[in-house]
Parts: sequence; C-alpha cells; structure tokens
Amino acid sequence: MTSMNNDKDSPLKRRMVPRGLQKLIEQCLKIYPDQTNPLQVTTVLKYWLGGQDPLDYISMYHNPGNPEQNVPPHWHYISFGLSDLHGDGRVHLPDTVGGPEPRSGMGFELTFRLLKTSGDADERPPTWPANLLQALAKYVFQSGNRLYTGDNIPWRRSLDGKTSSIQHMLIAEDPQMSRTETPFGWVDFLQIVGVSNEELEQASRWNGKGVLNILQKEPLTGGQWLITNMARAKSVFELFPETLKQLELDLEKEGSDLAGVGADFTFKELSKNVTVKKEIDPEDEITKSISSCNIEIKKEFNEGLEHSNSSDMINPFHHSQVPSRVLPLDGIELTLAPYAAKFLVLAIKDRIRHGRHFTFKAQNMAVTFVAESVTGTIVNKEAPYGVLGNWVQILIPNSLMPKMLDAFSGLHKSADNLKIPLTYEWSEHNLKFIIDNPAPELLNQQGPILA
Repeated sequence: MTSMNNDKDSPLKRRMVPRGLQKLIEQCLKIYPDQTNPLQVTTVLKYWLGGQDPLDYISMYHNPGNPEQNVPPHWHYISFGLSDLHGDGRVHLPDTVGGPEPRSGMGFELTFRLLKTSGDADERPPTWPANLLQALAKYVFQSGNRLYTGDNIPWRRSLDGKTSSIQHMLIAEDPQMSRTETPFGWVDFLQIVGVSNEELEQASRWNGKGVLNILQKEPLTGGQWLITNMARAKSVFELFPETLKQLELDLEKEGSDLAGVGADFTFKELSKNVTVKKEIDPEDEITKSISSCNIEIKKEFNEGLEHSNSSDMINPFHHSQVPSRVLPLDGIELTLAPYAAKFLVLAIKDRIRHGRHFTFKAQNMAVTFVAESVTGTIVNKEAPYGVLGNWVQILIPNSLMPKMLDAFSGLHKSADNLKIPLTYEWSEHNLKFIIDNPAPELLNQQGPILA
C-alpha cells in the first residue's frame, strides 16, 4: 500500500535519515536545489515489515527542461529502495562479490521522465509512473534479475493503463543522475523509456542501445533526455522510415545482439531411424546464466512482466559450473511454444548466419543453437546434438541454414495467427522442430537426464 506525502511528511524534512538514502537525496538536490520537499509516493507497510512493495519512496520532481537542447518541461520520477538505504540487512545484504567497489543493494535505482501536458496544469504529477516503478521493483526482487542499459521490457499494454500506443519499455542511463557513492556501495540511476510495439520489436531484433540512440535524435521521440510522451501515436520508424532501412542494413551486415529468449520447450531424442528413443526432461537447474549478450528471460508474476537481461549472463560455453559428462544424441525433436516461434528466424538469420549462438531458456533447462564457427561447445559436425546437465546444444551446419530460413519464412506472424502445430523436419540431419504448446506434464516432470 502506498500513499501520497505532503511536504511536511516528507522524509527529506526528518532529521534521522538513513545514510544510504541521505546520499541519494543529496544527488537529487544537486539537480533540484529548490525542491527540497518534492511530492512523494510512500510505502505505508514497509517491505521489511511484510509489505509487498519494495520501494520505500518514489519522489516526483518538476523538471523545467532545457530550451537550448530542445528538452521540454517534464515530470521526473526517482525511486528509493532498490539500493541499500539502511545498511543493516533489513532489506539488502552487503555486496560480497563487488571487489574493491561493491554495489549498494541491487546497484541501481529507477527513474522515469514523463512529458508534461495541459492536464498537468494543477502542478500535481500523475501517480501511475510511480506504480509502474514499483511493479518493476517487485520483478527485480522476486526474480533476482538486475536491469541494465539496453534491456527491453515487453509490457503489452499501455503504461498508463489507458489506450496509448506506448506499451513497452527500454532501459537507458538517466542523463542527469550519475553514479553515486553511498556508505554501502555505488548506485546507478536507470531510466525507464516508454516505447511502441515496433520500437520494442526492433530493439529485440537488433539491440536496445541502438534503438535508444535513434529515439534520442528527434524531440518527437524523446530527444536527448528520452522523455516519454504517452500521446505519441507513431513509432520512430513510421515518423522517419529511413531509420528502419538503415537498421535492416545493419542487421544484414552485423547480425543481432539478442542471444536468447525465455521460452517453454520440450525435446525428445530421435534414433537414427527417426523413431522416438526416449523422452528427456531434466531435474537440476542449468547454470543460472546462459549468455554474455542480451537475453530475454520470461518471468511470470502479477504484472506479467518479461525482461531482457544481459550483464548477469555468463558465457554459455563455460563448463565449470555444470556437470562434466556429455550425453550425445543421435537426433532431436524440439517442441517450442508458439509465442517464441518468430525468434527462430532471428536465431538462424541474424545469429547463426553470423557465426554466433542463440538460446531458448525455460525455467529449469535451456537449448542453444550454435554455428559451426562457435568454439568451446559440446557439439561438432560429427556429433551435432548433445546434452550437458540441463543444457541441450544443437549444431546448425552451414548447409542447413538456407533450408531453415526458407522453411521459417512464415514465422514473422504473431503467435495468435499461427496454425499450430507446425512441423519442420530435415530427415538427412535427423532433426525435427515442432511449433506447439509443450505438454504441461512434460514441462512439470522432474527426472534427471543423466544416470
């Protein structure tokens, strides 16, 4: 439960301010010296007392913008609670893996910049952005996944709960809030940027930082400070079609930075005569991280959030944290959930074709496609399919790529338009892909794949 604070109730006026919070307040005052008591959304029942909202406070500042840089007036929302405000273990344990410069709590707070409209004439900012930041904080606390610049967050509904076309988010660096050193470690300020369906789609295909750079070039799409305008009806690619053409050229030349997505799947080993040999469904959780590049991890929770995570991921071909015994497979049949089908095209065209790898990660297992040129894998041309712990690897030979791209050409459609089940089979490679809803009983089985 949260409440709106009047100035007299603000923690900024209290003498006993936690030391971590005090440092963040000082950083805010560098930008807003005349707003010592901003309006705040405050959690009534604190998280460490059993409350559900992890953010203690969300301050809402009036930012006058910068006419010289064509930055319009807007509301600036800043969270307090993802970092360690108290330093006594009530919410965050000290960072013991940060080396000489540990992070404070999660190492970041969230910000959001909302364009002021005529409806804000009473000088009271809308509170829905505060609820949005609280929902994102819940996801971080529940999943343990940190957020990073360039990450994308599919939200699939208007951020303000109305009818806006701004229905998703990208993560940027806040242009005014720099890294802050507190008594309990460093804190970065990550800015939530509202984007359209097409902008999120291209960020997923290419990379989030690249799309943010495009949005920054035009005041209509956020400008230098990436201010979210909920009234914006057209994407940057509709407003400036030449940017999409350039992006397509870059993708064709350089490939995609997206190295994986979260997706439900099951698989079976196929014997050499393409009959089912045995079903495989693992028990132990694969290494918690799959890729050193962007990976979109599907995490269901009460806000239905998905999140593309990057820097928490390690190299998928680093074997020190997984079982050493490799189980080779004669062939493989992979059943993939419909909502992830469109990423098969990206995996082959924009990743494997460029000599890279791509991973589909479920809750307790993962399958990685690898190109012939990828090193450090458990598969090769002679043994193209293998399992290591709860991790499946499939080698996609160069000769098979054109056939796959031709077969997958219709998968750009949304999952709702796919007529499932769809089956793709390459018998000479003893390989079969099925687009269908994986059987729940297989997803929920708990059986080790190695004796």
